[in-house]
Amino acid sequence: MQGKNKQLLRVIEKAIAMTLKRGDSVLLLGPRQTGKTTLSNKLLDRLPRKTEYYLQDPTMRLELEADPGKIIRQVEAISGHVTVFVDEAQKIPELFDAAQYLIDKKKANFILTGSSARKLRRKGVNLLPGRINRFYLDPLSWAELGFIKENIIRPLRMENINKKANYSIEETMVYGSLPGIVIAKESERANRLRSYSEIYLEEEIRAEALSRKIGSFSKFLELAAAESGTSPNFTKLSNESGVSSPAIKEFYQILEDTLVVERIEPFLRNARKRILSSPRYYFFDLGVRNALARLPLSKNLVNAQKGILFEHAVILELTRRIRSLGKNYKIYYWRTSGGAEVDCVLDLGKEIIPIEIKYSKNVSSSDLKGLEIFLKDYRKLVRQAYVVTLDGRKEKIANKIIRIPWDEL
Repeated sequence: MQGKNKQLLRVIEKAIAMTLKRGDSVLLLGPRQTGKTTLSNKLLDRLPRKTEYYLQDPTMRLELEADPGKIIRQVEAISGHVTVFVDEAQKIPELFDAAQYLIDKKKANFILTGSSARKLRRKGVNLLPGRINRFYLDPLSWAELGFIKENIIRPLRMENINKKANYSIEETMVYGSLPGIVIAKESERANRLRSYSEIYLEEEIRAEALSRKIGSFSKFLELAAAESGTSPNFTKLSNESGVSSPAIKEFYQILEDTLVVERIEPFLRNARKRILSSPRYYFFDLGVRNALARLPLSKNLVNAQKGILFEHAVILELTRRIRSLGKNYKIYYWRTSGGAEVDCVLDLGKEIIPIEIKYSKNVSSSDLKGLEIFLKDYRKLVRQAYVVTLDGRKEKIANKIIRIPWDEL
């Protein structure tokens, strides 16, 4: 990896810089600790006039909560056009009205960051339609870790933007790829991830006034993390956690709203068979998932859960890559009531690409059953299917099915 003191480039960095250069405003969303503040500060350093508001600072937050209009008066006191940075803007949703006023007056453009859509959605906040460009910052993608060797699936083409990290795919499966975890010493990673989990739990409980439910939410988090990548059985989770099914649904909604889980819907287009219709949930980072599930944060975990972890890693990379590319592609999974399954269905609109994910390069005929049934049912929409494996070389292994290693995705 680049030196520890040198910041990693991020795929969306250029697009945000160009947006700011035009004088337009940015809403940068993403889970906690993905590097939103670091990236924003890097971009601010290039701008001539800026002012900053960090709402994690209790004093500043209380001051602006009491008087959101203060930001207007302070910005108007600065001569010329100014870029205003508001970190964790969702903490005071009323500031979006102030932002609109200053944008419309052509006095300022904004960088607003946020790690939760919950307050914004719940309060019907002014999200500045037509005035702001939205971006999303994930944990580090394979291009940002320097992992990519080739792009076989052309619609997902992305080149490395950093030198190869001193970090392996197996380490991402244990510790995830939050920037602070990747650059930390291996001996520090487990404690940092556990601290992240505890801070998230404490702050979300406080933010949602769930103090009476802290024990049940904590137990739910552990079980939900262990079930990551599956369609959760609410009845089973309710029985194991002692939490009612309606509360389980509410807790999953909190995880979605705070950007902690990715929701993957089943592929139902022109279904000829009975398709299972429950969504699957993937935690946004494997290190966070493993810490919340209270799994041992060591490389031995890969041996114990290699299939689950590898599938999770590939699905997360696909979601990150699609967002970084700014594409409207959709990711689904497919499973029939008879048990035929495809791990990932990439919907490009006019074409779909089914992808099976297997840790082992030894792919048996039974491993291809789901893909072959899918290819038969959707032959007019599918030109090529893939099996992504950890090792091995690119190889045609059946009609319309090619096996590819993960770093040539």
